[in-house]
Amino acid sequence: MKRSLVLLLALATLVSVVLAGCGDKSATTGDESPPVPSESEAPSPSAEKVEPFTITLRHIQIGEPQKFRLAMLKDVVAKTEAEVAGLKIELDGVEDQVNRFTKLPAEMAAGNPPQIFDLFGGEADAKKYAKAGRLLELTPILEELGIKDQFLDLSQFTVDGKIYGLPIGGSTEGFFYNKPLFEKYGLKVPTTWDELENILATLKENNVTPMAAASKAAWVPIMTMNSLYARFAGPDFIQGLVDGSLKWTDPTMLAAASKFEEWEKKGYFTKGELGLEYNDIRSQLITGKAALMFDGSWASSVFKDPAQAGDMVGKIGFFALPPAPNGVGEQASVNGNFSNGYGFKADLNDNELKAVKSFIKNLYNQEMQVRGLLEDGVLPSMKMPSEAYADKVTDQLLKEIMATMSSAKQAYPVYDAFVPSNVYSETEKAIQKLIGGKATAQQMLQEIQDVVDGK
Repeated sequence: MKRSLVLLLALATLVSVVLAGCGDKSATTGDESPPVPSESEAPSPSAEKVEPFTITLRHIQIGEPQKFRLAMLKDVVAKTEAEVAGLKIELDGVEDQVNRFTKLPAEMAAGNPPQIFDLFGGEADAKKYAKAGRLLELTPILEELGIKDQFLDLSQFTVDGKIYGLPIGGSTEGFFYNKPLFEKYGLKVPTTWDELENILATLKENNVTPMAAASKAAWVPIMTMNSLYARFAGPDFIQGLVDGSLKWTDPTMLAAASKFEEWEKKGYFTKGELGLEYNDIRSQLITGKAALMFDGSWASSVFKDPAQAGDMVGKIGFFALPPAPNGVGEQASVNGNFSNGYGFKADLNDNELKAVKSFIKNLYNQEMQVRGLLEDGVLPSMKMPSEAYADKVTDQLLKEIMATMSSAKQAYPVYDAFVPSNVYSETEKAIQKLIGGKATAQQMLQEIQDVVDGK
């Protein structure tokens, strides 16, 4: 679980990495006509007949912000259907949290998930389902396709050396900021904690909400909390939580949670955040109602799209959380994840298996990885050669995200991929109680630790 410099560099070198291309396509240039098969060589009508069959593909590309990823997925579907005779793929779009915490768990318990489905990595999802025998082992398929060693990190989808899922891309999390608002109030990207605190105070004094917030879905504020834990308790805090050497109530964890509580009490987050949906934070930043937004790098595609960002295209920046006072461990660390991807039903018939192999081949290749980066702001999950990548990245915001990663010395993941599901569920309940003023930081952490201790 410990994110090493090697992993960080694998992500960070995206600044100079590139896709060499899709390969040369040979074209016929002569006047020769292809040979006509003899009557004995021609396939019989019965041999050509293929029984149609349908598989379901569960995805989470719902709404305007996900339109680029959905368009790419539809391209993959069309190509896969063209390759596999008789195949029809039905797309089943489900909201991310509904899929992860409601629909997919019920389907897994009953043993009837879709043939292909969006899957979150880690102990509470992919590894749990793999151990229960619900996921297709992909190791032989990846070896057959020649891509087994082409992924940057499959640890969250691997059990006992066997692979059960594939991350669609990588991501980092940090602060997006409204450049015109920063310029208006003479603010600069902070390099120290004091500078960050000064930014928040200055914005509040000028009646600008410092940080966009939408906490109806608890995982949204948990992104901020995860990075606060990594700053105050150290980037290896998750390892400590998992092996028991670090308690949720540790003073370093309390320092992080207390800082979040302090920001809440000072009114640094959007009022009424518990009633707001995730996508609301993007509109708050775009309209200037808030100056900062803590979110994942995948959000960058929204800010280059005139249909969503309007005249704010090119006016949004990005930076990582600065070093914390008395913070533990490497403070020049960034969040880095390979958590979200696809899994496949364990008991596929022969036709369904053909479809899955074709789907993997068409989705997990260098062409689609680069499309994901350039069109959707999703960092690649696969290794790529380093010829012409930098020239393809023209979006300034994406360049800032990649530069932030390249300057980091360590990466840390999100804790929800590693803690037990009942513990994670408690962190969601507890942080919403904190936001609503119904629990202090200390009470929040104690409630989580009580679940860990089985109380």
